[in-house]
Amino acid sequence: MPGFRRLEFMFKFIRNLIYRLQRLFLWLWNQEGTSGERARGLAAGVFSGFFPLFGVQTLLGIALAKLLRGNILLAVIGTWISNPITYLPLYWINYQIGTYILVSEPSDDVLRQFSLRDVWSQGLLFSGRLVVGSMLAGLVTSIVVGIIIYVLLERLSKRKRKRYDA
Repeated sequence: MPGFRRLEFMFKFIRNLIYRLQRLFLWLWNQEGTSGERARGLAAGVFSGFFPLFGVQTLLGIALAKLLRGNILLAVIGTWISNPITYLPLYWINYQIGTYILVSEPSDDVLRQFSLRDVWSQGLLFSGRLVVGSMLAGLVTSIVVGIIIYVLLERLSKRKRKRYDA
């Protein structure tokens, strides 16, 4: 019986997750603008959310959404990709990507040489790697998210048009 209860709990969890994702997608669908505007807004927010600029991410997302003619509300929502739960893994991955791009020798790792005495001298190296990694990871992720959302919204739009035409 304990296995059955665990299986039942997992089924309810997955069903609840699917329901929440459907509601999120319907909420996205009901936002103002074309599919492209909504996708660009969300992508701008996701890109901004990858940067370690606490408190400025939202403003950057809004500015990029305006520049790209995207949905501003979805840009704000997109910045939530970085939150207190995802900060550490997200910025660690960004740092690793920046290190891979900027450093020719793997032995030149700032985190291995890290000491309180060297914080100021290594701060620029650490920050540079983090920003470069954030930029690249944010760019790739925002393009992927934007394309996926655009395609899904267009499919839903075509399906909705077919229903009204029939």
